[in-house]
Amino acid sequence: MKVDSIKRPSGSIICIILVLGLVFSVLASITFGNADISVEEVYKVIGYEIFKIDSMKSYSEGAVHDVVWLIRFPRVIVALSVGMGLAVCGAVMQAVVDNPLADPYILGVSSGGYLGAALSIILGIGSAFGANATGIMAFIGAMVASFSVLYISRIGGKSNSIKLILSGVAINAVCSAFANFLIYIAQDKGAAAEISYWSMGSFASADWEKAFIILPVIIIVTIIIWTQYRSLNMMLMGDDTAITLGTELSKKRAIYMIIASFAVGFSVYAAGMIGFVGLVIPHAVRLVCGTNYRNLIPVSALSGAISLIWADVLCRIILENSEIPIGIIISLVGAPCFIYLMVKKSYATGGAR
Repeated sequence: MKVDSIKRPSGSIICIILVLGLVFSVLASITFGNADISVEEVYKVIGYEIFKIDSMKSYSEGAVHDVVWLIRFPRVIVALSVGMGLAVCGAVMQAVVDNPLADPYILGVSSGGYLGAALSIILGIGSAFGANATGIMAFIGAMVASFSVLYISRIGGKSNSIKLILSGVAINAVCSAFANFLIYIAQDKGAAAEISYWSMGSFASADWEKAFIILPVIIIVTIIIWTQYRSLNMMLMGDDTAITLGTELSKKRAIYMIIASFAVGFSVYAAGMIGFVGLVIPHAVRLVCGTNYRNLIPVSALSGAISLIWADVLCRIILENSEIPIGIIISLVGAPCFIYLMVKKSYATGGAR
């Protein structure tokens, strides 16, 4: 494996700085929004709900309380969770397929979620799930797409990085084609608009129920992935080198793909499809802390969380009394950043080339 010759700051120091930045981001982002609420009122609501301070009891109910505690705060937590999950999953997928362009979109997981949402909105499949039908069907679609990629990559022999990414491209094309076909034959402008908005991602539907579901899942996935940093580092050396060292990577690739897709599925369920996070964040992090996954995973997680929190703030404040889908903001910022990274520094995932 290629070893970085550049002296870089300690991963622990970077993580401590990012944790402080994340705490600041959470507390600061709650104060932004279209509702005219003062900073003092925001923190009095939070102070009462978290610490039950008697002097702030007047903020235990009412419009200000509902906006801060029932709308803004869970929205920030969901944004934090989704950003963390997508960044970690992007980093994992880049190691699994040993390709710097790999992310949930390239490997077909997100397009599976897109098809699941289309089936729910247009055909009503999954209506038994109630108000969360679209999100749950998107989660199921993402997981089915993931298993399909793994199955196809194993046809004709063991799975490897090349077969995985080719299978992902194929599943991506098939799922997108079916979803677009459903939209075309439905001739339902309302459904088409709903799918279009959902496919661009949004935290508008965030609530405490979603926050309490997705945050523990993403934290657990991140911890599990972080404990596997040695295997992820070995994947960067290639299958042939790993075999000579007595390590079989095909089973681990399948396991890591399933774990990452599980997190992506929950992210799609909570916020729709959001691109570029899983692609750009790991690349940017490598410039700072190198390619060792021991540092890359936690730093990517924290960076992704902070990035999506502030991207959501922009979505809420750019247009007065309106909200821009977060996918648009991420693409407008992410695409130029990715191009800049490619132009300024030539590197891959860290393996030998």
